Amino acid sequence: MVLPLRQPVLLDLVPDAEAGRALAQTQAFTIERLTGDTGSSFAFASLTECILLLPGIGAALSGDRNVQLPGKAAVIVPRGSYSLELAGPSEVYILSTDRSDLDGAGAPARDERVRTVGAPRRRITGDGEVHIHPIADIPIPPDNGRLRFLRSQTMSINWVEYDGVRDRGGLSPHAHADFEQASLAIEGEFVHHLRTPWGRNADLWRDDAHVTAGPASVIVIPPEIIHTTEGVGTGRHILVDVFAPPREDFIARNWVFNAEEYALSLEDAEA
Repeated sequence: MVLPLRQPVLLDLVPDAEAGRALAQTQAFTIERLTGDTGSSFAFASLTECILLLPGIGAALSGDRNVQLPGKAAVIVPRGSYSLELAGPSEVYILSTDRSDLDGAGAPARDERVRTVGAPRRRITGDGEVHIHPIADIPIPPDNGRLRFLRSQTMSINWVEYDGVRDRGGLSPHAHADFEQASLAIEGEFVHHLRTPWGRNADLWRDDAHVTAGPASVIVIPPEIIHTTEGVGTGRHILVDVFAPPREDFIARNWVFNAEEYALSLEDAEA
């Protein structure tokens, strides 16, 4: 049976003024944006490792682990229950496949194309520790000159950062057969270019879409949709692509700098 393609969804991560929290959900994972002033505190819990993104200043993590977190960093936090206290007016993003403090309401209907996350990969080194990775210290692979790659037990991210507009002669339209991708815009203005492949049923054809997106937005792209994102306008652009499970193809190319901290396969993870 040929299933109709789900269409991309653009979500604004504008938090409630009182709670300071905004949530985006895909079939496989959640992205929560926290915003507040000095001393603002947020509780969260996850059944597997989660990834914290601190694009601005730092925060204090307490609970099952107690650690001061720097700004401009990606932090891998082990399973547990935590509180995060902001060091100043700032934002933090929580990426997780297993938020135990959320009820799952609002998740999209299941798409059988989307690969299941499966068992968490076994951590070989530093199990149970908080791993702090300043963005500037994450190497850019020599054969992929713009992206920084990071993984956790159940997820992987690509951090894309550049000044000014993206070269329109070097865009990278592509599609994923069995992944849904979330592209999180943290800083700068973007245009997401989207194309639905033509099938035999012309009633399911869609015109190309060119979706403008600013900071604090996330676009969820289902499998098979051809896509690429273009930074437009002056200034800094920061875009983070999120996947679950981790991208084994990127790991095989030696792009994911912390891949050696984890078992290489699900079989190893279950050993």
